Amino acid sequence: MVEKTHTAGLWPSVYEPFRSLGARVADWLAPAADATSGENSYQITMELPGVEEGEIDVTVNAGVITVKGEKTTTREEKGETWFFNERQYGSFSRAFRLPEDADPDAVGADLKNGVLTITVPKRSASEPQPAKVKINKG
Repeated sequence: MVEKTHTAGLWPSVYEPFRSLGARVADWLAPAADATSGENSYQITMELPGVEEGEIDVTVNAGVITVKGEKTTTREEKGETWFFNERQYGSFSRAFRLPEDADPDAVGADLKNGVLTITVPKRSASEPQPAKVKINKG
């Protein structure tokens, strides 16, 4: 029988904050987003100030829109003293599951003034017609 010491119970509590650190950093870097539904389409808007069009990748796969990108910076110091820097830099990724009536083949995206707008048209609301199945004679 192995005897547990008091320090053995300490290790899980010491490492616990680091277990989900990667997820928390990813959430911190993830850009803010809004999703709305109109009569004919869905829209997702994301704040991406300072991110160039070539640094953004929007994909649609298996009913999920994924937006990935990277906020980069170049800092040129010319005798200035930096007291703090609150701007965020790094990779980000956001994923949005599409509703069943969304048309994944007609997704469009526009980037203007640091705001990415993704438009997903809705399919027509016509009711599916029952299909007649032919019965073969044996």
